[in-house]
Amino acid sequence: MPERMNVQVSPGKEADLTALTEIYNHYIRETPVTFDVVPVTPEERRPWLLSHPEDGPYRLMVARAPGPAGEILGYATSSPFRAKAAYSTSVETSIYLAAGAGGRGVGTALYRRLFNALEGEDVHRAYAGVTLPNEASIRIHQRFGFRRIGVYEQVGRKFGVYHDVAWFEKPLN
Repeated sequence: MPERMNVQVSPGKEADLTALTEIYNHYIRETPVTFDVVPVTPEERRPWLLSHPEDGPYRLMVARAPGPAGEILGYATSSPFRAKAAYSTSVETSIYLAAGAGGRGVGTALYRRLFNALEGEDVHRAYAGVTLPNEASIRIHQRFGFRRIGVYEQVGRKFGVYHDVAWFEKPLN
């Protein structure tokens, strides 16, 4: 098992954009975890970054390795669940880790910081969609109090294969 890491978690910033885009593009190119199918440029990803300010219900938390280089190891977000106004007190959360960063406590540190930041916000529920199979993602969501509420069967096709997405829910405030 990989050694656990002490990581520094803080809000994402403009200078992180290239590294965050590289992490996301890995998942686009190599896995069905995201249903995006075409890698994105940092400029295309900029509106996403700017939609996650340092306060409010939509956050971006970034994990960095300790030390002066501060290599980015992953990120977690809370984003709008749906566009309609009645959904405003619900968020969708996600975690993406750099290759090799899994199983070392990075995801736990990210979610802990994200949910601590959301404690004072007007957010009632968090939801997470997990492309199946993905045992690591299921474990971390359950560890943080999410419960599985349903499955969209064969909802997305990537790499020529249809994939199910399990949905998880967590009560907040």
